[in-house]
Amino acid sequence: MNLYSNAIEDERVRRYLPVNRVMAGENFLGAEAVVNNPEVQLFLWGKTKPECTIQPGGWILVDFGIELHGGVRLLSREAGKIRLRFGESAGEAMQEPNQDHAVHDTELLLPRNGMIEYGNTAFRFARIDSLEPEKNLAFQNILAVALYRELEWTGSFESSDERLNRIWKTGAYTVLLNMQDYIYDGAKRDRLPWMGDLNPELRTILAVFSDTSLVRRTLDYLKKQTPLPGWMNGIVTYSLWFIVSHWEYYRHTGDRNYLAAQKGYIDELLKHFAGMIAPGGAEQIVGRRFLDWPNNDNPQGLHAGLHGLLYWAFRCGLNICRSLETDTLLCRTALEKLRGYIPDCGECKAAAAIMTISGLSDCSQVLLRDPFRGLSTFYGCYMLYAQPTPNALEVIRRYWGGMLDYGATTFWEDFDLDWLKNTSPISELPVHGRDDLHADFGAYCYKGLRHSLCHGWASGPTSFLSRRIAGIRFLEPGGGTISISPDLCDLEYAAVRYPTPHGPVTVTSEKGKKPEIKAPSEVEIIESPQRT
Repeated sequence: MNLYSNAIEDERVRRYLPVNRVMAGENFLGAEAVVNNPEVQLFLWGKTKPECTIQPGGWILVDFGIELHGGVRLLSREAGKIRLRFGESAGEAMQEPNQDHAVHDTELLLPRNGMIEYGNTAFRFARIDSLEPEKNLAFQNILAVALYRELEWTGSFESSDERLNRIWKTGAYTVLLNMQDYIYDGAKRDRLPWMGDLNPELRTILAVFSDTSLVRRTLDYLKKQTPLPGWMNGIVTYSLWFIVSHWEYYRHTGDRNYLAAQKGYIDELLKHFAGMIAPGGAEQIVGRRFLDWPNNDNPQGLHAGLHGLLYWAFRCGLNICRSLETDTLLCRTALEKLRGYIPDCGECKAAAAIMTISGLSDCSQVLLRDPFRGLSTFYGCYMLYAQPTPNALEVIRRYWGGMLDYGATTFWEDFDLDWLKNTSPISELPVHGRDDLHADFGAYCYKGLRHSLCHGWASGPTSFLSRRIAGIRFLEPGGGTISISPDLCDLEYAAVRYPTPHGPVTVTSEKGKKPEIKAPSEVEIIESPQRT
């Protein structure tokens, strides 16, 4: 029965997570009362319940064991004031967390003999300080409230390398936490749909979940909020990603009706971008020229990357026009002009990746020089796709694996392997004389504790591992015909399940053996020999 005719549906679920451990504190008693305690209800009669008591001036730091999105439920026996701090790292909860986009540090009034829930952010740790000068505060329980979409994980990845298995799952989980009302860039910050950030997330969603409705909802929201001649998120290049992402989505789903509904908007974008090509073929994008933050001050790399992205968008535009059987002249003319000019990307790996993926120029050798430097979690997605599989696997193991080694349960907005030289995991308290991995690093708009440790653009390895190890390529939109050419590299075996609109395709490969392929009857499989 619908009680509220004007109610807005929330498709998410709530789950309660008990405290995994009490990490630290002062002037408190009975920590065991809240560790692994599943009770969600306060109780006043009968058998006395164990309680965790924070004395005047005391505090406790709790760890829920995994990053989650939501808040906390506090079952309190005494009324009183507390200070509540959320942290994606233990160190963040011990300091003064950034307050952008969500409240991570606040004072609350607890009810006597009651329950209170507070929070709407991403966190793993919470610190509770008593602000009462004279009385104890007693808690029957402290719980995390996880708010997320309970989607079926249709896709999967299992291999002989447990490190890669963990990385695949962590990338998928990272994106899941960002699938809230819309697809966010970060569950802690900014909690907004950003079109550029969305493309790596889209790739991950297509590799993991059958339900792609939130992709459409987010793309539609961005279009609605950006009437032409405006640019997505105020960034010219993010409108290029809008075109690229629509082709990526259509290639996977085959949803021709949805693509046709976007065609008018995409056509207008293509017309605008066609006017941003110089007579000699070079891009001359006007407006906010943005590739990624690390290359904001690199004119050569920025120019090459923008040229490659413009070429990629027109290739996708051409495919869209052909699929909808509409005029292709604008796109063909633009592509011909852009091919007449090949910029030098220098040593810019982001630009090299985009130029390679777009098909404009093979710059993969740039990615192979000093392969563990010049990476970013955002464009790292494209850097993986733009290089040979064996090299990409080593990047995944060291770079994304480095985050896991230092306590990550979701992947981060920014990361550099050099950060690990003199630091401790985020799951430990900062140590005097060593760097604070969360607070002391990060750059640009994500410095210090503003740095998000659950950022969807960092999920690139998940889609890459599924696609590249199984050698899956959709030869026609919607996956009616799929090419399979496994590439195990140094793996002894791998089992990949990949969603299609007809049901999942499963590719099980073992070194030296013919792959076992299971597919729905509606899917034609074109099998190529396993790569050696």
